[in-house]
Amino acid sequence: MNNDLKYQIALTLIPGIGGITAKKLISYCGGAEAIFRESPSKLRKIPGVGESIARSVSRKDIFGQAEREIEFMAKNGIRAIYYMDEDYPYRLKQCDDGPVVLFLKGSCGLNTQKMVAVIGTRSITDYGRRKCKEFIDGLSRHKALIVSGLAYGVDACAHQSALDNGLETIAVLGHGLDRIYPPVHAGLARKISRQGALVTDFTTGTKPDRENFPKRNRIIAGLCDVIIVVEAAVTGGALITATIANTYNRDVFALPGRTSDPYSMGCNRLIKQLKASLIESIADLEYALNWEPSQNQQKSRQLLFVELNDDEKAIVGILREHKASGIDFIAGKSGFSSGKTAAILLNLEFKEVIKQLPGKCFMLNNVYTC
Repeated sequence: MNNDLKYQIALTLIPGIGGITAKKLISYCGGAEAIFRESPSKLRKIPGVGESIARSVSRKDIFGQAEREIEFMAKNGIRAIYYMDEDYPYRLKQCDDGPVVLFLKGSCGLNTQKMVAVIGTRSITDYGRRKCKEFIDGLSRHKALIVSGLAYGVDACAHQSALDNGLETIAVLGHGLDRIYPPVHAGLARKISRQGALVTDFTTGTKPDRENFPKRNRIIAGLCDVIIVVEAAVTGGALITATIANTYNRDVFALPGRTSDPYSMGCNRLIKQLKASLIESIADLEYALNWEPSQNQQKSRQLLFVELNDDEKAIVGILREHKASGIDFIAGKSGFSSGKTAAILLNLEFKEVIKQLPGKCFMLNNVYTC
């Protein structure tokens, strides 16, 4: 059994110790194991460590619990990531209250180049579902990793849309990995573990109690570059996550809606209070974060610099005005012979300025914008 891991997990099991205090203890004592070898009198002298925590460190029962946790992990293909490990998420390491140990079941890492949380109400509307799918589809060109919380509504839509687009997705849980909540999402969770990961900082036996979800939300916010709130009421977990993300200096975006829609009121309030930027499409996120444009957009920029002669410009002008047109129509409008028109059209195809449609019609390539 990994002795280091036993002490690392045992540290998280001490009542009253969160990420900040745990890291302080590790810093003062020199490691997780060293904390348990320190005397209570010395522990009490560490700032923020009181009598209760100093006494709890000496409890022996937590080692048995840590050992059972390690056995469960081995049987179920779960790994633990300690906050000083190389593969610990670097974004989460920037957060003072980030967990000391993360438990992960799945195939992906936690340091993908672009990580986006897509969150919102459990009572998703048709409008929210459509926009959520649209956002995920737009993010697919960036190969973004989609993070959410496996809840009903927006969370489930975000995970499923990511899977449908071939993107990795992470579900952050508010309980241990010995269960799935809500149970109806067990099938979705299995898919996520094969095309992403299930992540939590809670040990087995931890139930999905209400007070666990704000703790879960801090991990969602900390893992990501950006958080998108699709729909939200004026209270609820999505707004808690957005608020936490603000404290972490993450970029937050919110989808606006009608002022009379209860599940747009939270988003509208975030925008009004300058806690989130307005998002209508992923182009808004790309512009704000200076993310590289899609391949089509890059191609469009390249085509801006295609050199055309006067005859080619004349044909392009006709197609811009009349959209898809046959060769005889183009020849008649340009005054060129059929042979000359065909030759010009062929050159424009080679330059990828136009494309040929069935029936020998031609139109401008949709990435050619000049």
